[in-house]
Amino acid sequence: MQNLTSQQANWLALPPPASPPRWGKALCGLAIALLWLLPFSYVLLAIFKSTAEYAASPPLSLPEGVSPLLENIRMAWEQGDMAQAMLNSSLYAAVGASLAVLLAAMAAYPLARMQFRHRNLWFLLLFAGTVFPFQMYLIPLFFGFQWAELLDTHLGMCLLYTAICIPFPVLVLRNYMQNLSLEIDQAARLDGASEFTLFWRIILPNLRGPMSAVFLLQFTWIWNDMLFSSVLGNSPDTRSIMNALLVFQGSYAQSGPNIMLTAAVLASLPTLLLFVLLRRQFMQGLRV
Repeated sequence: MQNLTSQQANWLALPPPASPPRWGKALCGLAIALLWLLPFSYVLLAIFKSTAEYAASPPLSLPEGVSPLLENIRMAWEQGDMAQAMLNSSLYAAVGASLAVLLAAMAAYPLARMQFRHRNLWFLLLFAGTVFPFQMYLIPLFFGFQWAELLDTHLGMCLLYTAICIPFPVLVLRNYMQNLSLEIDQAARLDGASEFTLFWRIILPNLRGPMSAVFLLQFTWIWNDMLFSSVLGNSPDTRSIMNALLVFQGSYAQSGPNIMLTAAVLASLPTLLLFVLLRRQFMQGLRV
């Protein structure tokens, strides 16, 4: 072995670079967390105040008590007609996200596991719908729904959200399926399994993590959508929760901004609860 030069020996003798202190990382993380939580602190303080207290006190002042919270919830629930709106949004988000993820998995399977002509072209054609802004679809969708008598109907909204939420899960699930070993398919086909059996019993159980992740993302998107619901489902019977908040915001001066903020907090609870329930599957889907 050749002898080391003096310069190389000096480099080897140098101590390794010191890592940043842990307290510095902790302070940086704490500062980011406080900056992120600052808007929520204003909302949380406001929902514990009555309308008179909210108008008379500074925005970030502490409330005098917690008793006004129940009255604010009651007024927001009744005046904003939130029961029907939450039921509608739950239907749209659950049905739309579930069907979209299932259909996306069925579409991603041949695109990732089967060989046929122009496979990449079909994938690009399917994913091309996400390239254009959604506002371009409003006018043709409005006249199409009006012609098909789907305007202001629960069926029409479910079909809309199912169709519009398919491309992104196809992209995600196709990438996951491509990472699975092809030897699984070959062994199953040698045992006489059909393509549907191979997909349903072998491939699909391995996609629980990513399917849960994209379901949560699509559910949240549908729940927070206000563009399509305000145009295609604006009647009180089909109105989504975000559309109901928009309508309620026009008359919040009669009840107070604290009531409006209480309604906004109530509208965000279902998606937060769903994330808590699916957090393990969501994190597994991100790590795969």
